[in-house]
Amino acid sequence: MTNVTLLDYLISVDARTALMGRMMRKLGVDKQLHVVADHAAVTNRAVDRCRSCGHQDECSIWLDEHQQADDPPDYCRNRDLIARLQHAAGQR
Repeated sequence: MTNVTLLDYLISVDARTALMGRMMRKLGVDKQLHVVADHAAVTNRAVDRCRSCGHQDECSIWLDEHQQADDPPDYCRNRDLIARLQHAAGQR
């Protein structure tokens, strides 16, 4: 059994939240996320999906390797949300 300290957990959560922010910025929907109805709840659910994802290392590498992208990687748990935000922003 692994002992995870509260600090380790918080660092992990913060790192995953940072990945989500990077993904939203990379795909040009970060500003759109802040203007959707009930944006706090939508953002919290998106953060929860990102936190529960098992692809953090892959995601970080993907973000580093893509200067621009139209779509997130297939494994992104916020893929549907990002598509809806892109549509609302007129990107699609």
